[in-house]
Amino acid sequence: MADSLTESRDAASDHGIPREPAGEFGSEDTTTAPLRLNLLGPLRAFRGGLPLALGPLKQRLVLAVLLTRPNTPVSVEELTDAVWPDDPPRTARKNLQAYVSTLRRVLDPDDLDRLHHGPGGYVLRLTAEECDTLHFEELARRGDTEVRAGAPSHAARTYRQALDLWRHDPFSDLAPRAEVLRAAVERRHARRLAVYEAWAEAQLEIGDPGPVADTVDEMVSRHPLRERLRAAQLTALHQVGRRTEALAAYDDCRQRLSRELGLEPGAALHSAYRSLLDAMAPPRPRGATTGSRLLPPDLADFTGRAWELDFVSAQLDSEGGPPVLVTGAVGVGKTAFAVHVAHRLAERYPDGVVATRLCAEDGSTRPWASVLAELARSVGCTERLPADREEAATVWRSWLSRRRILLLLDDTPDAGALTPLLPPSGTAAALVTSRSRLPCLESAHRVELPPLSTEEGLGLLGGIIGRARLSAERAAAERIVAATGHLPFALRAAGNRLSVLRHMPLGQYADRLEHPAEALDELASGGIGVRTRLVRAWSRLPAPARGSLRALAALPDVSFTLPAAAQCLGVAGRDAQRSLEELIDVGVLQPPSLPEVSAHMAATPESMRYELPWLTLLFAREQAAARGERC
Repeated sequence: MADSLTESRDAASDHGIPREPAGEFGSEDTTTAPLRLNLLGPLRAFRGGLPLALGPLKQRLVLAVLLTRPNTPVSVEELTDAVWPDDPPRTARKNLQAYVSTLRRVLDPDDLDRLHHGPGGYVLRLTAEECDTLHFEELARRGDTEVRAGAPSHAARTYRQALDLWRHDPFSDLAPRAEVLRAAVERRHARRLAVYEAWAEAQLEIGDPGPVADTVDEMVSRHPLRERLRAAQLTALHQVGRRTEALAAYDDCRQRLSRELGLEPGAALHSAYRSLLDAMAPPRPRGATTGSRLLPPDLADFTGRAWELDFVSAQLDSEGGPPVLVTGAVGVGKTAFAVHVAHRLAERYPDGVVATRLCAEDGSTRPWASVLAELARSVGCTERLPADREEAATVWRSWLSRRRILLLLDDTPDAGALTPLLPPSGTAAALVTSRSRLPCLESAHRVELPPLSTEEGLGLLGGIIGRARLSAERAAAERIVAATGHLPFALRAAGNRLSVLRHMPLGQYADRLEHPAEALDELASGGIGVRTRLVRAWSRLPAPARGSLRALAALPDVSFTLPAAAQCLGVAGRDAQRSLEELIDVGVLQPPSLPEVSAHMAATPESMRYELPWLTLLFAREQAAARGERC
């Protein structure tokens, strides 16, 4: 009974405020006047230009839900859920009938069938002239037709008329009270966005970008990841001469797409960006001097890596791609490889090819501001770089985006060190080396440098000590290659030492390298020392990784299984697997090689074999012995 009394009072008044007399806004002069319903803002109804009293809150909710689908049946259940979302009273259906009956008289006393009940529910019949959302759709469809007919000027005007119907969020006074209205608002906003994009493209096509540049920011604030909208924004800002803002807008969208969706800009947005860059790039006179070439000297005897060279060259030759990341163990030749690639591709980057290290000689990470300032000086960037990291990165990327420059960012400690340095997708490119696999650098093309093959190792060693000397003791030379772990850095150290000790047979030197206690001391000559390199690498490892390596020093061989590692580490298999994965992440351990399996048998973690570089294992044994640990 209480529910019934409450609903009856609600149907008769709006929170205690008396309803207007029936004829106050609807006299003999206005009953036949045109009806007008406005949804694009607070719900309002007019007849002959005069407002109609729509009654209490629940009655207005009923009308709003009907207006989400004009000329389409809306079920009693849907109306009930909207008006009483939690606990509808026993009299809900009766109260709905009362609300509908009142709305019939208010909206059209001369045509009570305008709002009628039929199969499927209640239907409110309206024309495009009577409802602003229907008028909006009619204009939008007309604009689409004019675009297809090749009349962008007419389409722009029609789309603008549709957009001008919007005064505020649809159902702004009622949407918070009903889920069905909130969903309708989202659909309306999506439709408005599509019409706005079509209008903007028509405006740009007829050469009138000003209105787009003046209004696009409000739409972008609502839809920052919408690439079609961003392409229109970029083009409009470009065409009105606000090119710095256009570059910043592209960079903002690129970063958001990468951070929130893990995506690169699509074809339409990238095309707009390329048009901007082409317009901004100054013409290059024939025979003009090229940009800076600040690279370490290339190795005249660089050996092997044919597949890796072709892959990296192909990636860096395609504009707009992500950075290329080169990883591998200590001494595998990452820097030498990257420098060789940079020299090989120098002609493709006429505005400059510059290398810099992101870590100091002692292994500490260099401050980002120092590295960025060095790069800017090297390539001739005279822009003022703000102290704020993000602002400086935006200025730097905007400057880079107009040039074809290759950055070699060597010895990267982590992805965070790269953030302010990487160029945007465009004509500039980055080649990055790191001992770590940098899992946070999601979009990068990755190349893992393996140790040299035996033939490649022999070729490198023979180029240093002489082909004839190597051929005379080929078997001993193969032992030297194996004892250095097939690592180019160690092979160069061995070759340089043998070049000095020309009297020493290769077999005798191989004997020394195969002695675990002597190998690291033998691999040093002319300032090149493997031990020194390993000490620096060791100091940069996280403490847990160093502890794991000292424990693994008890391994009898470089190749091992998970159970053998678990025994050394003194932990269960799953914990041992995590420890090994941490060593893989920091670039110390090679990923496990998969055993041969039959079609009906999958490889298990226990059957996989890991491989620790031989020289790293020797150094780990030294570190374990220095701490008195069993090896």
